[in-house]
Amino acid sequence: MPPMNPEEEYNNRARVADSAAIIARWLSDAAAFRAAWPRKRLDIRYGDTEPELLDLFLPETDGPCPLALFIHGGYWQALDRTAASHFARGLLLRGVAVAVPSYGLCPQVPLATIVEQMRRAAAVLCLTTRQRMLAMGHSAGGHLSAMLLASDFPAFAAGLPKDVVPAALPISGVFEIEPVLPTGIGRGLNLTPEAARALSPRWLPPPGGVLHAVVGGAESAEFLRQTHDFSAAWGGTAEEIPGANHFTVLDPLTDPDHPLTARAAGMARRLASL
Repeated sequence: MPPMNPEEEYNNRARVADSAAIIARWLSDAAAFRAAWPRKRLDIRYGDTEPELLDLFLPETDGPCPLALFIHGGYWQALDRTAASHFARGLLLRGVAVAVPSYGLCPQVPLATIVEQMRRAAAVLCLTTRQRMLAMGHSAGGHLSAMLLASDFPAFAAGLPKDVVPAALPISGVFEIEPVLPTGIGRGLNLTPEAARALSPRWLPPPGGVLHAVVGGAESAEFLRQTHDFSAAWGGTAEEIPGANHFTVLDPLTDPDHPLTARAAGMARRLASL
């Protein structure tokens, strides 16, 4: 077999011919969703730096509801929460509140700092809502959602339970960062192989909790491999969305009746309040 070409395997914008049009549509759909959804709290600050803001969308029905945290992708170097708001729609229509955070971007912000920002976002949500949450995320956000499942929250902030995030549903995540380093994308991370491995959930001890990893059936061999290898290493489950590429894999989340949305809602409902 020919050697793996990291650029071909990991450069998803180059792999998917209409990726620019898809991302432009995300931005438009997300803006329309934020404007139209009736119950929301926008621009909640969870930290001191400019990007540390999140939007919280609430179901239209009153009363207690489960909570999910959805983390956007962009290889830790692009986009923010305003490209992902509409992916909360399906869960909201199933009665699940959804928080969508922004974070600092590499290379201005180290990846280790981004991980800490997402821990801070989850901690603030837990302390203010008194709820544990399902962590979800796409691509880089899939990596970050896995890192949250592996986090020891009492060591991060006093007054938190260990399992602030007892369940994660990463979508098209990067769980081994080392193979990305030789690519143009990887160079923007400014990581040594040792640092990349330390920040790779694939090589962390399985933390317990519930993991369901998702990947598009039409994604590269490396994304398929990473998803299945990671899920097996952590004792989780894995699912391929037939025919979906790295971007269309998110489409099911806008549909409350799609099995993936139903599964995510069920995972969120099983999390007990504090």
